[in-house]
Amino acid sequence: MHKLLSLVPLLFLAGAATLATAGEWQPLPEKPPEPVDNPTTPAKVVLGKMLYFDPRFTATGTGSCNSCHNLMLGGDDSRALSLGVHGKLGARSAPTVWNAAFHSVQFWDGRAPTLEEQARGPVTNPLEMAMTSWEDVMARLNAIPEYRRLFEAAFSPDNPITADNAVKAIAAFERTLITPNSPYDKYARGNQQAMSEPQIRGLNTFAQVGCVNCHSGPAFNGPQLPLGTGFFMKFPTYDNAELETKYGFKKDMGRYEVTKKEEDKHMFRVPTLRNVAMTAPYFHNGGVKTLDEAIRVMAKVQLNKDLSPQQVDDIFAFLTALTGEFPKIEIPRLPVAPGKSFNYQ
Repeated sequence: MHKLLSLVPLLFLAGAATLATAGEWQPLPEKPPEPVDNPTTPAKVVLGKMLYFDPRFTATGTGSCNSCHNLMLGGDDSRALSLGVHGKLGARSAPTVWNAAFHSVQFWDGRAPTLEEQARGPVTNPLEMAMTSWEDVMARLNAIPEYRRLFEAAFSPDNPITADNAVKAIAAFERTLITPNSPYDKYARGNQQAMSEPQIRGLNTFAQVGCVNCHSGPAFNGPQLPLGTGFFMKFPTYDNAELETKYGFKKDMGRYEVTKKEEDKHMFRVPTLRNVAMTAPYFHNGGVKTLDEAIRVMAKVQLNKDLSPQQVDDIFAFLTALTGEFPKIEIPRLPVAPGKSFNYQ
C-alpha cells in the first residue's frame, strides 16, 4: 500500500482546527493482526525470509518477491508498472510490502483476503513470476535438503513442504515488516516536539480538507476491519477531463475486474500512507511521479478541491512525518541443491 489513492469524505474527525493535539491520533501498533491458523513463530519467519528472497520461485530464476517489493527501498520497485519475468510488465503499480500486514485485504482490488493468499498469486501469474504450477515450485524446494529441514522446523515433519506452508512462511515474515516510531508516532504518543511546525500544520490541513475521511486509523488506510473485509473507495470520484487525459486513471476498472459488479467499477482498496514519501510513483497505475502532484490530484478528483501551494506544502510536510524506523534486513544466504541445477525457462 503504498500509492496515494483515496481522500473521499467518509468519517470526518471532529475539531479539525485543533486536531494536532498529541493523543488524538493513533500510533502504529507494535504487532499487526494475524490469522488464527498461522501464528507467527521464529522458525516461520526465518524460512519465510529465505523464500521471499529466493529467485527459484520464478520460471527464469531471475527474480523474487523482493524484485517488486524491494526491502532495501520503500518496499516497492519505484516503477509505474512492475517488470516480471521475460520482460513482461504487470497491470498495476506494485504496492509497498512495508506495513502491508495492517491491510484487511491485499492487492489494489482486494482480491486476496490475507497476506498468505497474496503471496500465492504472483508465483503462477504469467506476468510476474510465471511458474507453471505450485507443484513445480515444491519440486524445486524438495530438491534442496536444507529447505526440507527448515520446513520441518517451521511446520509438522509430516508433509512439511507444501504450497500452503510456503505462503504461510512468507506471510509470517511479511508480518515483521512494520515501521513504527515515525515522528508522527512519537507525536501521537505525547512527544509534542517530535514533529516540526510545518508537519503539525500539515496534520491539521490533512484533517481540515478531508483527507482523514479515508486515510484514517494507525496505518492511514481506513478503519481497522476484520481480515478479509476490504475498505474500498471509488477513484476517481469527481470527473476531471484534463487529469484523466493526462493520467488515464479510469482505464483500470478496479475491483469490478474481480467481482463483475457494476457498483465495484473504479473501486480500489485504500492504501496506507505510511512511508508514502518513499514510494513514488503514485496511484494504481503509477501515473503520478511526485508526491506534491499526487496531493493536488487527490484533492481535485477525490474532494473536488483546489489546494493552495501552502496547503500542498503543509500536507507534504506531514506525510514525511509518516516515515518510520525500518528494521535491519540482512539478505539471507540461500540453501542450495548440491551438484544440481533447475530447468529455468
